[in-house]
Formats: sequence, C-alpha cells, structure tokens
Amino acid sequence: MGDIRRLLFATVCVAFLLALSGCGSQQSVDNSSNQMFAKVQDDLGREVTLEKKPERIVVTSASFLEPLHEVGGDVVGRPDSKTKMPDYAKDKASVGKVYQIDVEKVLACEPDLVIINKGMNEKLVETLEASGIKTLVVDMKSYEDVKREVALFAQLTGEKEKGEALISSMDKKIQAVKEKIPQEKRRVAVIHSTNQGLTVQLSGSIAGSVAEMLGWENVAGDMTPLEKDPDSAPYSLETMVEKNPELLFVTSMGKLEEIKASMDATMAENPAWQSVEAVRQGKVFYLAQDLFLLSPGLHYPEAVEMMAKLVYPEAF
Repeated sequence: MGDIRRLLFATVCVAFLLALSGCGSQQSVDNSSNQMFAKVQDDLGREVTLEKKPERIVVTSASFLEPLHEVGGDVVGRPDSKTKMPDYAKDKASVGKVYQIDVEKVLACEPDLVIINKGMNEKLVETLEASGIKTLVVDMKSYEDVKREVALFAQLTGEKEKGEALISSMDKKIQAVKEKIPQEKRRVAVIHSTNQGLTVQLSGSIAGSVAEMLGWENVAGDMTPLEKDPDSAPYSLETMVEKNPELLFVTSMGKLEEIKASMDATMAENPAWQSVEAVRQGKVFYLAQDLFLLSPGLHYPEAVEMMAKLVYPEAF
C-alpha cells in the first residue's frame, strides 16, 4: 500500500512540474510578443511606442529627408519641394505641397509611420491614428531641434551610433567657425522683409539662433512676439533706433539683389536710419533664404559660417 502511495505521489509531482514547465513556455511566448522596437517622445510631448522598425515612412517636410537618410532611413512618400530634395527622394511618391498635404496620397503610400512637421501639419494626426498609422510630430527649426531629431531618427532606424557621429561632426564644424572669429559680444538685429512689411526676428528664428550660437546678443531679445508668429516681433524704426544694433541682418524670400535694392531705398528715404550704428557703419548684411528662412538642417554649420564670414571676411 505504501508503494502505491509513493507511486501516486511521484506521478502527481511529475504532472505538477510538467504544468509549471508549460506555464513557463507560455510566459516566454507572451514576453516575446510584448517586445517593442523603440519607445520615443515627439515634440508634442507624446510617447509613441513602435512595435517594430518602421519600414514604410512618409514625411511631410522635405527638411526631414536628408537627416533621416544620413542615419540609414528611407521614405515611401514625401512632399513636393523645389529645394532640399536629396537625390534618393526625387522619385518617391508625392503627398502634396508641404502646406497642403493630401491625406489620401499619404494613405495610398501604406505607411507604418508618418513624420509630421510641427506647426504645420498636426491636423493630420487624428486622421492617421484613426487609420492605425503611427505618427510623430517633430520640429526642426533651431540647431538644438536638428540635433534632437537626428537622435530621434537614429532611434527609428536602429542606427544610434550614426546619429551620435553626425551630431558630433556638426558640433565640431560649428566650434571651428567660432574659433576663427574674435570672441567679442556684438549687438545684432535681424529684420525679415515681406510684401506685407517688416518684422523683427527673435532668438527662436533661424537667423536669431545662429547669431546667438556665435556668441552675439540679439537686441530684440526682450521684445513681445507676435501672436501668430512667436519667432517675430512688430517692427518700428523708432524701436530700431532705440535698440541701435551694430550689426543688422536682413532675411527675405526672393533674389538677394532685389531685396538689397529695396532695403537700401527704404533706408535712404528716412534719415532716421542713419542714426542706427549698423547702417552708419555699413554693417548691413543679407542672408540667403535656403539657409536662414528654411531650416538648414544638417547644413547648420554652413549657416553659422556664412553669418560669421559676412562680419569677419578676413578670418576666412
């Protein structure tokens, strides 16, 4: 009888161990199914989980194309753009103009991720997410933005080291430019000219941020921004005379020669301009739109060098 009990007890133990083993196997499967490729945060503060590496990416800004490609990424769709279109993206599907992205064209690309331009295309998020498509909303205006997005794109492609090397290379190029010029504080102002008139560019603008990277002071730093454009402030000649910058930079869409002729005429018409030190000393400089109105992206070192070279040509 004792032998039978021992046999039954052994049988129960074996069955129990087998059951545990089965649970262990199931748990292992569940763990593997819960694995994710990456968890990232976009510039709206949203945490986005990617279960697998994105293979079909659509971008709504041409500024994203080059940095994404440099860290091993590719796209299946991109916006129309007359500038900033790298060769690899020229034959990719168009999803419309950057200001008028066609959601139907985006969906036709069958993306598993859409990278959206902050401040321009956020309205697409709800529609795309409702269709089960992951979205990331990112900004790429300032140099800090560019470095942050390079690191983000490197997460998407699984090429973290490429991202780090790219950021390091840009930092070194900018530092080399700064070391070429005198380390002195310069008081600068940046004016943006449009058909509607003039505005003053604040530190958040591309030209404003480049000036600060060079160690210069934007005299408009304490001005109240426009409600619809937080990187600009209202322009008035009275304020410009009061701020009295020693360097004046001008940005505008269009041909530099025409912009210069127009601004020269504006300054000549009003004697008050002659009381501004930058005008009096002939320190008015015109900035190329491809580097200072559109985000220079990976070409920020070139923008920094261009601004420094305008002021200190002898250093280059």
